[in-house]
Amino acid sequence: MSGLVPPFEELALAVPILSHTFPNGLVLLAEPMDWLESAAFTLAVPAGSVHDPPDRCGLSGFLCEMALRGAGPRDSRRFIEDLDRLGVERHESVSDAHTSYSGATLADNLPAALEIVADVVRRPHLPADQLEAGRQVMFQELRAIEDEPSQKVMLELRRRHYPPPWGRPSQGDLQALEAIGFDDIAAQFARLYRPNGAILGVAGRIDWPRLQDTVARLLGDWEPLEGPAIVELPRVGRHEHLPYDANQTQVGISYPSVPYRDPDYFQAWGAMGVLSGGMSARFFTEVRERRGLCYSVYATYHTLRDRAGVFCYAGTSVERAQETLDVMLAELMRLARGIEQHELDRLKARIKSALIMQQESSSARSSSIARDWYHLGRVHTLDELGGLVDSLTRASINAYLAEHPPADFTVVTLGPYELEVPVGVS
Repeated sequence: MSGLVPPFEELALAVPILSHTFPNGLVLLAEPMDWLESAAFTLAVPAGSVHDPPDRCGLSGFLCEMALRGAGPRDSRRFIEDLDRLGVERHESVSDAHTSYSGATLADNLPAALEIVADVVRRPHLPADQLEAGRQVMFQELRAIEDEPSQKVMLELRRRHYPPPWGRPSQGDLQALEAIGFDDIAAQFARLYRPNGAILGVAGRIDWPRLQDTVARLLGDWEPLEGPAIVELPRVGRHEHLPYDANQTQVGISYPSVPYRDPDYFQAWGAMGVLSGGMSARFFTEVRERRGLCYSVYATYHTLRDRAGVFCYAGTSVERAQETLDVMLAELMRLARGIEQHELDRLKARIKSALIMQQESSSARSSSIARDWYHLGRVHTLDELGGLVDSLTRASINAYLAEHPPADFTVVTLGPYELEVPVGVS
């Protein structure tokens, strides 16, 4: 490897990942980070948007919002006050597979914070008199997307890239949100919130035996349920234009790739990292810097459990939108011919910087170990990830690209005029 990038073992410490599976199926994971004063948790319950009925898109997100309006002995006001008193920085999200409740606080406050989140997933009040207030919050999310055309085009791109229900947006749509009633929310909670399939990741300064005892007390008697089946539907059309009255055009392009659990994942991820990530990456250099075609351009990797994709975006002027689309597609085609050593060196430096910063963030690690367990049934330690990065070579990435060139593109555009997708792409 180039001397520009030191081996990861010089940069990271080997930290063991602790795990315990309770009889009800709940998985507890922990990564000790004894040099920190904080601890963070991510509790992922198997209540993702893939389980939303087709005419109730956004139901899981609506349920997540309602579950935060009081739980256990706390009404909605006391719920917020108790979290603030503990200094918990919290975050909630709904993905395709999970609804996740995360938080970070001082290590000494972790048991009390876990007690609150346990009430959220087991004993939420779901107050019927706050249903309309919760609905307004969901409407605000939809309005925010309407005001952010870049997000709108990427949501539609994901919806078309994956077969339903895998690309279904967690925000739902206006008609579905208007139709959701209290009975829908209560039924969704009753059928989805369960310990089997749930993952609790904790990272930071922890006492492992005490943590196990705390989680056993709070969640050990949570009754398991049989998970609902997922019905996959045929994929919708691959290309779409969304009319939008604006002075800019948003361009989205995706192509299939391998999921995180695939042995070739890091080769595919490395290839995407050459395409986007930093001002020396190909998209930025060719599309923005050399040609001045757009104000923003990037690519990102998205993985589900059994499928994945690379999602590319550019925001540009109406006049240069067609050229932007053409040049982006040309860069994707050029990627199939391989990468250069200097590109790989820069990529490794960026990745290692990100991994080092993860060592300083209990929040980043709590979510990462939960994600790893879901995808792999095990957890990559930071030094193991560093070893995988070190093992990437120009030859290995180029061999992957030769066998798996970017292809089968999905194109979504948003703006006043429809663009032409070149022959051979459609």
